[in-house]
Amino acid sequence: MKKDAARIITVFSCKGGVGKTTTTLNLAGIYSLMNKKVLIMDLDLNSGGIAVSLNVNNEKTIYNVADDMSNNRFNEIYDYVCKYNDKIDVLSCPKDPRNALKIDSKYIELIITSAIYKYDVILIDTSHNINPVTLTALDKCDNTLFMITNDPVDLKNAKSMISIFKDTENENFKVVFNSSKDTGKDYFSLFDVKNIIKHNVDYTIDKSFYIKDIDKYVIDGEILTLNKKIRASKKGDIIKLTKLANSLLELKSKSSEVKKNA
Repeated sequence: MKKDAARIITVFSCKGGVGKTTTTLNLAGIYSLMNKKVLIMDLDLNSGGIAVSLNVNNEKTIYNVADDMSNNRFNEIYDYVCKYNDKIDVLSCPKDPRNALKIDSKYIELIITSAIYKYDVILIDTSHNINPVTLTALDKCDNTLFMITNDPVDLKNAKSMISIFKDTENENFKVVFNSSKDTGKDYFSLFDVKNIIKHNVDYTIDKSFYIKDIDKYVIDGEILTLNKKIRASKKGDIIKLTKLANSLLELKSKSSEVKKNA
């Protein structure tokens, strides 16, 4: 029986430091608990933090995939991913940031195509920069998590980006307001945020999910949603994040060329 195509979810923002990578990892943990096979693609090609955050041994990276594809050496996506656990694989960003400039965006679609029937969920962590690679990820994914914070510059840029989503008739995005990031910046209420961005906030990561010693978990290579202590102490937040993860699977999939050509 032919396996269903993976649900492709891109995590994106207009500003760095809003919690994209942490959210990507937390979703990966939740999907793995749902017995989903997950691939995390780190498309923050210059400064991605997925492999570092998980302490995985990334001998090969997305640069090697693109280079082998361009030279007809590519065979199998599994040759390039590294395993975090039985359910989560990682395709990391280049170790040398100079190699990021050598990756043509056309290979991003080919890489997704090569993985789409081998995983249940593909989570794509992106750069906040609007470049051809990021645009390809946004175009080819089923759903986008657009993350914002209580930062004035971030919100102004978010308003512009949401207008672009609407102008391009991209309806498959959810706005995630991360209030657990920079908890001292309480400039705007949720009502204010909605008025500034001229759009509804679909999901809020509450202040209660703030973890003071989060660097400890990064050093240990742990995913927060897989840590028993975190799951017990942040039970309400985990339940909310699980509901978000489920909603991303339930949304109607885009009829993308990636899946037609896979």
